[in-house]
Amino acid sequence: MLFDYIDGGSYSEVSLRRNVSDMETIALRQRVMRDVSALDTSTTLFGRAMSLPVALGPVGFAGMFAKRGEVQAARAAEAAGVPFTLSTVGICSMEEVRAGVKNPIWYQLYMIKDRGYMAELLGRAAGLGTDVLVFTVDLPVTGARYRDLRSGFSVTPPPMQRITRALHTATRPGWIADVYLGGRPHHFGNLVAAIKERQAGDFSGWVHRNFDPTVTWKDIAWVRERWPGKIVIKGVLDPEDALEARATGADGLIVSNHGGRQLDGALSSVKALPPIAEAVGEAMTVLADGGVRSGLDVLKMLALGAKGVMLGRAWAYALGAGGEAGVTRMLARMQAELKVAMALTGCADVKTASSDLLVERP
Repeated sequence: MLFDYIDGGSYSEVSLRRNVSDMETIALRQRVMRDVSALDTSTTLFGRAMSLPVALGPVGFAGMFAKRGEVQAARAAEAAGVPFTLSTVGICSMEEVRAGVKNPIWYQLYMIKDRGYMAELLGRAAGLGTDVLVFTVDLPVTGARYRDLRSGFSVTPPPMQRITRALHTATRPGWIADVYLGGRPHHFGNLVAAIKERQAGDFSGWVHRNFDPTVTWKDIAWVRERWPGKIVIKGVLDPEDALEARATGADGLIVSNHGGRQLDGALSSVKALPPIAEAVGEAMTVLADGGVRSGLDVLKMLALGAKGVMLGRAWAYALGAGGEAGVTRMLARMQAELKVAMALTGCADVKTASSDLLVERP
């Protein structure tokens, strides 16, 4: 059921497939006889120097994929020289994750109905030195994720799905010993003070009840008043919405269809990215996620107009397969693949990547 949670999308998973298939159609120009003896993958985003233009994006429930999973992933990200973003619905609290690393993490937040507790979350994050708030706007309601219904991962699974969930768990003694027993407590660490439930499955019900479908762009002003750092709007797919985000004074945005987990049939991120990057110009830092499976894909996103890429499934799979060491290996491989792509396109410095690298310019 945890695999389906990571792997799946909403409805028929059309947008999920488009993220990958549309990425595959992007053709890069192979260039030769360029001096690529010294390749520079480093960049700077929101004032932070990074070893490569990649950040680990917010993934909920990561502490169920590996023992205290968010802490392990944050350590791997820091060792690789890239930011880690903690999800609102992470198993580990922001205090626990921050204690496990030397540098501040990024924090992701939804607009929730309880504005008092939301203000408390913002204050806690700022107090820990968090300088980037990733504010997700594409989840006024949850997409219909049918894999979660079938696997029993949904908030209130029917009796047969509960049996399925129990059988899946019982056949994985290694996970039971390491994560289920050794990785407790299994609740959303950032939300413990707000709700009475103590299990992640019960917590998710509270989350669904407290996402705020009334939120508009005007509410960003409320966040801005209470947040001293950078604000990055996540979940933008339309140029008009990008301009609205710019008008709020946000510092950046993330072109994203939530990994194909919200509106099925929506544009892939790679199709949505170029017109959004053109619309906002240099007024905002544009990032993107969705369909990135290699360092080659990272270079494609940069050529399409992004300044950086957020990874989701890539680090979730790596964490589940190998813990902190798995995420470390994934990031090292991503950087190695990026360098090969740069060398074969004649791009010696990742900061110069542009549409000149593409066969067909958007």
